[in-house]
Amino acid sequence: MRITFLGAAGEVTGSCYLIEAEGVRFIVDCGMFQGGRDAERKNLEALRFDIATLSFVLITHAHLDHCGLLPRLTALGYKGEVHATKPTADLMAIMLKDSAHIHEKEAAWLNRIRHQRDERPMRDAAPLYTVAQAEECMRCVRGIEYDKTFSPHPRVRVRFRDAGHILGAAIIEVWVEETGRPTKIVFSGDLGQPSRPIMRNPQAIEDADVLLIESTYGNRLHKGMAETVEELVDVLDSTFSRQGGNVIVPAFALGRTQDLLAMLNDLAREGRLKNLRVFVDSPLAQRATEITLHYARLLSASGRELAHTGKEHGNSIDVHFTETPEDSMALNTIRSGAVIIAGSGMCDGGRIKHHLRHNLQRKECAILFTGFQAAGTLGRRIVDGAKSVQIFRESIPVRARICTLGGLSAHADRDALLGWLANFKRPPKLTCVVHGELDTAQVFAQSVRDKFNWKVTVPERGERIEI
Repeated sequence: MRITFLGAAGEVTGSCYLIEAEGVRFIVDCGMFQGGRDAERKNLEALRFDIATLSFVLITHAHLDHCGLLPRLTALGYKGEVHATKPTADLMAIMLKDSAHIHEKEAAWLNRIRHQRDERPMRDAAPLYTVAQAEECMRCVRGIEYDKTFSPHPRVRVRFRDAGHILGAAIIEVWVEETGRPTKIVFSGDLGQPSRPIMRNPQAIEDADVLLIESTYGNRLHKGMAETVEELVDVLDSTFSRQGGNVIVPAFALGRTQDLLAMLNDLAREGRLKNLRVFVDSPLAQRATEITLHYARLLSASGRELAHTGKEHGNSIDVHFTETPEDSMALNTIRSGAVIIAGSGMCDGGRIKHHLRHNLQRKECAILFTGFQAAGTLGRRIVDGAKSVQIFRESIPVRARICTLGGLSAHADRDALLGWLANFKRPPKLTCVVHGELDTAQVFAQSVRDKFNWKVTVPERGERIEI
């Protein structure tokens, strides 16, 4: 048996692993590369393997760095089935269509600029994939319940377990039969931090022959929720009462937006925040919120309570979901007192770029980051202290207060990852640390060796391991 690490190896995005065994070939995740100048090239080159002979595809969850190349996979000729949890299937339908829409808009914008400048490339820019291709790929997707064992191939059994990361996110247990014996491979996917506002804790896994574990925050600890809440209140109070600006939140439409709304709602009900105006400038986030409420049974106890309270009694905060581009543009006329939550979370696309363009240069405003910013992204440059950034080919000075709400991450931190590993009753024969920037992955790998004395490796992209 062989595992080839096609992405999320020595980096955070582009999750994709090819497993080849006797009579079967499949991939786990088909993620998009995000951030950095090489992302476009990596996405165009990512699927240069024999797609036609794939037996099936497994997806851990609906974030684009795990599923964002599915439309391209099917457009290039894949005709088999794609298996994910039922919530992930529903969320992918909106995530991939929205992603395709952004690709189409950006290609059209680039072509318009080139024509205005009388630049004459050999051919026009084309989107990575189209809305039609995103819709078509969903015909291959099959939704599976958590904890149900199924066989996508006669030699393979699969079970999805709750990863606690976002709605529908899964740890995937895979048993592959080769030479009459099963080998168990566990893919952690993205593991959630325990005791988050909405999601359940990650389920425990007790054994594996081979383990692939994420390491996004494997070299650091998150702040506690109590401290995180105080930081959020401080940012809002200082911006609105003393400085008189807006709070701009680049938020992932799926997961982080719902967590933040839950926190703001709780603070308003407790009387700690008053007359709060919140604008969610993301039709995608609105649809993701609706799907989250539909699957309230899969949330934590506090998440189910919040969903029930929202349906029965309405929210305690004044929340507006924008629908049209005109609604979005109207927000740029608001000079103070607004929380504007918009995608994308790493600021590399979507409506957040317009709000940054209008608010980033205003010292009375605050930009509040709530999640990981991958290397090479606009969000990472801002967090790292850039004095100015390029937005729509315009240099924008960074004068706003830059804040990071570290305790709201949907990823497990170092201690939570090690705590999850402590559930294993026997050490895996091999543990592969993936989905982390190289330095972080190496630090976490050493932490695993020190604590458990396991055999651990940090694979490189393109590396193939024989099992």
